[in-house]
Amino acid sequence: MALKNIYTFCFWLLAATGFCGCKRSEAGKDTTEDRIQYEVSNAIFPNPERGFIKTMNVFSEGSKLGAGDVNLLRSQNVTMILRVFYLDAFKDQAISNAELSLIESDLETIRKAGLKVILRFAYTDDMQGTDAPYAIIEQHLDQLKTVFENNKDVIAFVQAGFIGAWGEWHDSSNGLATVDNERLVLNKLLSVLPADIMVQVRTPSAKQQIFNTTSPLTAELAYTGENRARVGHHNDCFLTGGTDYGTYNNVEAEKQYISTEALYVPTGGETCPPTDGYDPTCAEGRKEMAFLKWTYLNLDWYQPTINAWKNSGCFDEFQRYLGYRLALVDALLPDKAAANSNMPADINITNKGYAPLYNKKKIYLVFKNIATGDFYDKELSADLRLCKPAVTQNIGGSVSLAGIPGGGYELFLRITDQDPALADRIEYAVQLANNNGWLTEHNGINRLNKQITIQ
Repeated sequence: MALKNIYTFCFWLLAATGFCGCKRSEAGKDTTEDRIQYEVSNAIFPNPERGFIKTMNVFSEGSKLGAGDVNLLRSQNVTMILRVFYLDAFKDQAISNAELSLIESDLETIRKAGLKVILRFAYTDDMQGTDAPYAIIEQHLDQLKTVFENNKDVIAFVQAGFIGAWGEWHDSSNGLATVDNERLVLNKLLSVLPADIMVQVRTPSAKQQIFNTTSPLTAELAYTGENRARVGHHNDCFLTGGTDYGTYNNVEAEKQYISTEALYVPTGGETCPPTDGYDPTCAEGRKEMAFLKWTYLNLDWYQPTINAWKNSGCFDEFQRYLGYRLALVDALLPDKAAANSNMPADINITNKGYAPLYNKKKIYLVFKNIATGDFYDKELSADLRLCKPAVTQNIGGSVSLAGIPGGGYELFLRITDQDPALADRIEYAVQLANNNGWLTEHNGINRLNKQITIQ
């Protein structure tokens, strides 16, 4: 009987102290381990380096970008422009100081407006016009090197340009539309650009011939800084049927090549008048943009196609999904943590867009003190470029709480531009596609719907 009484006493002692492990939530799970679930939003909002773009051309020493016009674009959910600089007055001489000043001024206007730019340089917009010899192109690129370095923060991508009408590599009055000469121009351009800026070429076969391989990029080569890993694609006769006006030679094989490459390098461009009865319907647009991982599309050309999408009701859909569209899925975050300890953070995001991010971002777990309103940012090591379309990525890890005073905190995610010049600009922060998640304070943060006490 004495032994039985001891067992009974121990059972009730364990039950009273909670050590028996029976304290459960209604769902049968420890309440401190319940995952937070997030609702995905269908709202349309601007995010950096993606979406519909505007094209703005200027000839030698022409008019500067108008700040008023550029400043309006964000309200139209436009965050990038294609600026084509025609160097038509400099086909046999150096770029003038006035022209270099124009380029610098335009890039500063773009920066002040909170936008980014796709750059292209060309010498003519006429199929019967003339371009410049390679020696002049080389000289111009040497002159532009400082411009690129001074403004790398607002350059999203650069198109190879320079050769032929519109810089589209169709042909050349100076015999530059050959693989050897195209290789010279592309390699020179890559050499004067900052190493983390990507270049786009006009056709997939151009890249394949320049690098002498039809094999697409792999995860192992991506982001290494090698020239091939920095070259993407632009198609300026997209969704026109057949070969897209000669964009493709072997249509299906080359589309598959771009689809694979676009996991790591950007694709974009503009539509053209359809050929041979082809109809770029909503369904065709949706299929092609998703397969080829389009990150941007020109609003200015071809207008009948753009207007047909507006009339058919899919324009908003394309505006929503062009490029990346990141959203929180769920998270597991503690209720309490000890000061100066390492706190576990388990956060999943997904990409609902057609394409991944191509330019690296910085991501922070943000602690906002409920009593004082002070913010404390702790950088996470995740690379958001790895969140490919339809993929879920875990971006959590162990977070050091060093330097954060004790108290109650709300938790947020902050995703910024990697360049220090833009890191504190809300226009360059990434908004996640979750309901009731975005706050404009602290230069743009995403709510995690979690409070924590640091003891």
